Amino acid sequence: MKDTFYLNLTTADHLGIGLFKYSLFPKDRFIITNSSLPKMLEYTSKSDFKKIKFSELFHDFDAHDKFFSLLRKNNEIKLFEARLNKSGGSLVWVSISACLINGDDGEYIEGIIEDISSRKEMERNLWLEQDLLQGAVDSIPDAIYFKDVNNRIVKVNKFYAHGVGLKPEEIVGKTDFDFFPADQARGMAQDDDNVIKTGMPIIGKIERTLLPDGTWNQVITTKIPIYDRDGKVTGTMGVTRDMTAYANMERERLTMFINTLKVLGKALEMRDPYTFGHTRRVASIAEMVAKRLGWDENRILGMKLAAELHDLGKIGIPLDILNKPGKLNDLEYGLIQEHVANCHSLIKDIEFPFPLAETIYQHHERLDGSGYPRHLSDGKILPEARILAVSDVLEAMTNHRPYRAALGVEAAVTELRQGTGRLYDESVVLIVLDLLRENNHQPFWATV
Repeated sequence: MKDTFYLNLTTADHLGIGLFKYSLFPKDRFIITNSSLPKMLEYTSKSDFKKIKFSELFHDFDAHDKFFSLLRKNNEIKLFEARLNKSGGSLVWVSISACLINGDDGEYIEGIIEDISSRKEMERNLWLEQDLLQGAVDSIPDAIYFKDVNNRIVKVNKFYAHGVGLKPEEIVGKTDFDFFPADQARGMAQDDDNVIKTGMPIIGKIERTLLPDGTWNQVITTKIPIYDRDGKVTGTMGVTRDMTAYANMERERLTMFINTLKVLGKALEMRDPYTFGHTRRVASIAEMVAKRLGWDENRILGMKLAAELHDLGKIGIPLDILNKPGKLNDLEYGLIQEHVANCHSLIKDIEFPFPLAETIYQHHERLDGSGYPRHLSDGKILPEARILAVSDVLEAMTNHRPYRAALGVEAAVTELRQGTGRLYDESVVLIVLDLLRENNHQPFWATV
C-alpha cells in the first residue's frame, strides 16, 4: 500500500496537483507530500515544507475555522476554496478536497490541493467587468433592462427599479405584465418577440406608458437583440428614456403658437364674422373625417387646426371684395385666391409636428391639376389637404355666401359625387357621404 501511495505521489508531481497526508494526532505534522505541493507554496524542499503546521498555511482565520468545522462534521470536504500563505509571504488561491481518517495509530487528513489562482483572477476580472457595467448602467438616467427569450426580466438598472418602486432583485423573473396594464404589456411583449424573431432592433419608438402610481408619461424606447457565442438570440436589451418633460415643453410651445394664431382668427372674426363661422364648421367636418380614418390624436389636432386657419389669409383682403354681393371680376377673384399664399407666408416658418402650412397651401388644389395656386395633381397633394378640400366645398355649398344663397346638401352631394376621383379624393367623399347618411342627410356639423 505504501509503495502504491508513493507511486501516486510521483505521478501527481507531473500533474501540478499537491497531494498530502497530515497527522493531526499525535504528531501534528505533514507525514507525506508530493513535490508539487511545496513548489506550489514556494518552499525549496519537502523537508522545509514538512516543518510547517497545516493550520499555519491558512491566511484567513475564518477560512481555517470553517475548513476544520466542516471536515470534522462530515469527515470529508470537497473543493473548499481558501487563500494559503506562500513561503515568501505572498498568497495563493487553492481548492482543497480532503477526508478525515481516524485509525488505531491516530487521526489524519488525506487530501489534494489545487492552485486555482488563474481561475480566481479570471473571476475577479469578470466581476470587475460586471461591476463596471452595472455601475455604468446604474449611472444612466434611463430605464435599462435585459430580458430572456420568454420576455422575463433578468437584470435592470437602478433607474428602472426606482420607476416601479422595487429593488432590482425583486424585479428579476417578472414580466411587463407585472408592472403595466394588460394592453400596454401586450404591445411591449410583441415588440420583444419581433426583435427576438427577426433579429432586427426597434429604435426610437415613442409611446405613452401608465406607471404603477397611476400617472402617464411619454417615453422613447430602443430594443436590441442579445446574442450568444453561437450567434443565437438569447434575449433583448431595452433602453427607455422618459420624454415627458420635453413633450410637455413642446406641447406648451405648440399651444403658445396655436393660441397666437387663434388670436389672429379672432381678429378675422371681428372683421368678417362669416369667414370665421365657415372655418369653424369646416374644422368640424375635417375632424370627423380624420377620426373615421383612424388617425392618431396629434394628426387629428393638426387637421382641425389647418381647417380652422385655412382662410386666415383673407385678413389682408379688402372687405368690399370679401363681402361683394355680385360676381367677382378677374382682378377681384385673383385677390381672393391670394389668401392661400398669404396664410402660407404667415405660418410657414413656424415649426409644427404636422404639415400645417403646406396643408393650407394645398387646400384649393384638385386631383386633376385644375386647382390653385400651384396646379398640383393627385400624387403631390397631402391627405390633410384632400380632406380640407372636400370639407371646404361641402360647407360652402350648404351655407349662405355673400354672393349667393345656400345651395343645399343635395347640390353639395352632387358636386362631390361628380368630382370624385377627378377633383376630390374618393375615400374622403365616401366618408362624408356616410356621415350624411347617418345624420338623415342633414348637416352633421350644423350645431357648430
